[in-house]
Amino acid sequence: MSNEEKQLPILEIDNLSISFFTQAGEIPAVMDFSCRVMPGETMGLVGESGCGKSTVALGIMQDLGVNGRIVGGSVKYKGQNLSAMSEQELRKLRGSEIAMIYQEPMASLNPAMHIGKQLMEVPMIHEGASRAEAEQRALHMLDAVRLPDPRRILKAYPHQISGGQQQRIVIAMALLSNPQLLLLDEPTTALDVTVEAGIVDLVKDLGREFGTSMVFISHNLGLILETCNRVTVMYSGEAVETGGVEDVFDRMRHPYTQGLFRSIPLPGTDKNARPLLTIPGQLPLPHERPKGCNFGPRCQHFQENVCNSREIPMIDVDGHQLHQSRCERFNSLDWSALPEKSASTAKVDVGEPVLRIDNLRKYYHVSTSSFGSGSKTRTVKANESISFEAREAETVAIVGESGCGKSTLAKVLLGLETASAGQIKLGNVEIQSLPVEERDAKVVSSIQMVFQNPFDTLNPSHTVGSQIIRTLEKFDIGEHQADRQERMLELLDLVKLPREFASRMPRQLSGGQKQRIGVARAFAGHPRVVVADEPVSALDVSVQAAVTELLMDIQRESRTTMLFISHDLSVVRYIADRVVVMYLGYIVEQGTTDQIFAPPYHPYTEALLSAIPIADTSVKKKHIVLEGDIPSAMNPPAGCPFQTRCRYKSQVEGGLCERDLPPVRTLSDGHQVLCHLPSSTLDSMEPVISFENKEASG
Repeated sequence: MSNEEKQLPILEIDNLSISFFTQAGEIPAVMDFSCRVMPGETMGLVGESGCGKSTVALGIMQDLGVNGRIVGGSVKYKGQNLSAMSEQELRKLRGSEIAMIYQEPMASLNPAMHIGKQLMEVPMIHEGASRAEAEQRALHMLDAVRLPDPRRILKAYPHQISGGQQQRIVIAMALLSNPQLLLLDEPTTALDVTVEAGIVDLVKDLGREFGTSMVFISHNLGLILETCNRVTVMYSGEAVETGGVEDVFDRMRHPYTQGLFRSIPLPGTDKNARPLLTIPGQLPLPHERPKGCNFGPRCQHFQENVCNSREIPMIDVDGHQLHQSRCERFNSLDWSALPEKSASTAKVDVGEPVLRIDNLRKYYHVSTSSFGSGSKTRTVKANESISFEAREAETVAIVGESGCGKSTLAKVLLGLETASAGQIKLGNVEIQSLPVEERDAKVVSSIQMVFQNPFDTLNPSHTVGSQIIRTLEKFDIGEHQADRQERMLELLDLVKLPREFASRMPRQLSGGQKQRIGVARAFAGHPRVVVADEPVSALDVSVQAAVTELLMDIQRESRTTMLFISHDLSVVRYIADRVVVMYLGYIVEQGTTDQIFAPPYHPYTEALLSAIPIADTSVKKKHIVLEGDIPSAMNPPAGCPFQTRCRYKSQVEGGLCERDLPPVRTLSDGHQVLCHLPSSTLDSMEPVISFENKEASG
């Protein structure tokens, strides 16, 4: 390849505008969008849901469906205008030179075909490879994406492998024809942080090995920092800032970019001293975009007759290479100025224990017959020897990968399942053997849950107000309907929603508003304990911050105990007072948040901390990627539950880790680990996360 060819952008988008045409008229989804991706470069696209990120990717693929149309600008691949190509020419490019990896792997996999056949189709169709050659290339690529036993996986169906393995298959499929340009649309959103870390490593390695250029779409700023050279921030269909990753992260020059960073719990934020700052207002609907700056109505720096006087172009930032911002005022702003209502709050003193869990076990007995009628059964140990306390006004986080037993524990606490052994005391009442239908209204209202997905928890046929009132009726709150009506309106006030929302249907609410209704219902009966199961993971970062701060505000006021189930350790570090780390049904470590985030660590906790993507260029992390998948709870390993993935196992003599379950050891002041490692190894552990002090630029 000549030097001249090397300098030609792989992807060149100029003033791209995309609209969708419906019965209601034209809906502009992307406007005046421009970016360049050079050979071997990775461009990140970030922004809230609905900002146009995925539409840009579909525009690159020229796959906008029957209603979508490029109405302005151009998309060029290696200098060729894709819009001017015939469908036949595009088919030759798609899958061979330009490939796309979607958020949900099963959208790309045929559930009725063996994985091998689906992989082999790529070189056979695009390059005319023979069956034998295609099989060898598929095996080689499965090895490249670090999947164990490639020959077995070739013969498997998609449902027979884990979600992380499915995503690796989709990546292998996309890379089989050595594409020059790879589009990744939220490829790790549904995965555990440890699996995500492995996928990110894989993508970076493959980019280096094959020289593939990439467009990485994500709402996770930490992932963008770890994977991308450059970043483009989108808001309401427009690019509002673009530049090198470190340039944009450290010297941001658009208020929306700054708002995104202030919405995420970076190291140094504190729920009392330095709370998250939410972006006020909502993303405008396409037909309601304001004149001038789209971000103007939500911006603390908005200035009348300046920000709304004209359509604002991308403006070069002086002294920054290829850094642009769609802001009229970025040169005159004080980037360290905080918005109003950003004051610290006093730390809440925790009270006496409200919830005590002692040696809890939950086993399931599963038939080994294909039809569930056989006489042989196997035992699934979903929870094993779970013991901890949660105090009044305290937040206890429960963390771990999928399959570790977090949700089973929540089900037992709520009475959706009953314990196999052990004790749970809510106040002075034992509830481990009480299914929810046998619990009285007082016990049911005392322990409530905020679910992960707000879309699944509301009845689409009833108004928001009637659903809250129904909850109040179930809890025997209020002597008559007028009392319950007033309490319902007070609950809307509590979750900071207008009272007129009482008459709205769920379909008229955004995801963040629906989650607020879920919070209102959970707090309707003055609960003593609220179990929050991944309550912000389905929401945009700015909405996450608003819901997180809402939970904190209500907890401070009501002194509710909260069990916060999450895989996002950045949020956990910000919100939790104490942390319980679970693995394969066991608690492997527990202690205060400060204890958990500082050495010594359980080896599993150390790996979890290493997997956190942190959107801070000053952060230094130890690089630890767990090998293998979490074992099945139906066939757990002997000895220590973590021994099959532990990098320290060789330091324990005599095969102790493979043979004996470790004892619970108290390291200091309530900090406990389930581990055989000698004290000398634990004491010599270094911090996983450290960061240099440097001047904040906003």
